[in-house]
Amino acid sequence: MAAPLILVDPRPRTMELMLDAESRARLEALGRLVVHEGPGRMPGEVVEAHLPDAVAVVGQTDLGAGRIARAARLRAVINVEGNFLPNVDYEACFARGIHVLLASPAFAPAVAEAALGMAIDLVRGISAADRAMRAGTEAYELEANRGCFLLAGCDVGVIGLGDLGRELVRLIAPFRCRVRAYDPWLPELAVRSAGAEPCGLDELLRASRVVFVFAGATTDNQAMLGRRELELLPEGAALLLMSRAAVADVDAIVALAASGRLRAAIDVWPREPVPADHPAREVEGLLLSSHRTGGMPEAFRAIGRLVVADLELILRGLPPVACRRAERETVGRLRSRPIDQPH
Repeated sequence: MAAPLILVDPRPRTMELMLDAESRARLEALGRLVVHEGPGRMPGEVVEAHLPDAVAVVGQTDLGAGRIARAARLRAVINVEGNFLPNVDYEACFARGIHVLLASPAFAPAVAEAALGMAIDLVRGISAADRAMRAGTEAYELEANRGCFLLAGCDVGVIGLGDLGRELVRLIAPFRCRVRAYDPWLPELAVRSAGAEPCGLDELLRASRVVFVFAGATTDNQAMLGRRELELLPEGAALLLMSRAAVADVDAIVALAASGRLRAAIDVWPREPVPADHPAREVEGLLLSSHRTGGMPEAFRAIGRLVVADLELILRGLPPVACRRAERETVGRLRSRPIDQPH
């Protein structure tokens, strides 16, 4: 009996980026690999030639209903980019019992760690004090801490309690914060099990001195953090936008930071690269980051481990447990942008 055939179409990732020697050996042991390592996605003629025999597709290959119908042996599609993209006919996959998976949990430790570090910076004024000292405008002792406060023991809000939010809650536990969470896709039981208190959005904003935004973009939450919502935050609060720019009015965040009303850290932007003349670059109350918090070597290696772990289970006739699954009820409501392809 022929070994299972696996199409690997990883761009914008690469095999080298995702797989250490052990993970690559385990992947190769699963069957025959057809790998596309060139620019862009796997050429259509290559996909069509191998799709009828493929048991799995690893990557961002276009898989409309016609291709899925021709892929008689297909059992899994694993996206390694980080978003459930609209180029897959999810209903056709659900009808066939094909697992559609996302390796996004790989990014949770890196993003949560960066978010925690940025929060400490904001509330303690660390990088602002560094800039002041280099410019010769520093203050000392109590005067140098005007507007600063301890993260330890303060009220924290988490908007979006998926992989990223849950990891942040775990990391912040030693700080003994009261953590409130808003996630309309989770029941109260799941929120409490993750270590947070369920809370409505407005209540969370009014009560929290530090707010972490990890919500993915959906059809329901476009710009849910507008000027009205942001002005519910206490004076001098810290806001960290870590997930998708579409969930917040970034211009309003910049304006409120410029006025001194709040402090903010922004890692994700409506347009990337951020224009050179973006007003955020001149605002002292902002901590700026170029969508870099998740892109760590350790995170990309974790993608490979998640992919291999689930493929090993699927090819044994068992359900996947490592990656995130596409769910019929929600996948069509996700609106995250794909990563820009290299030119």
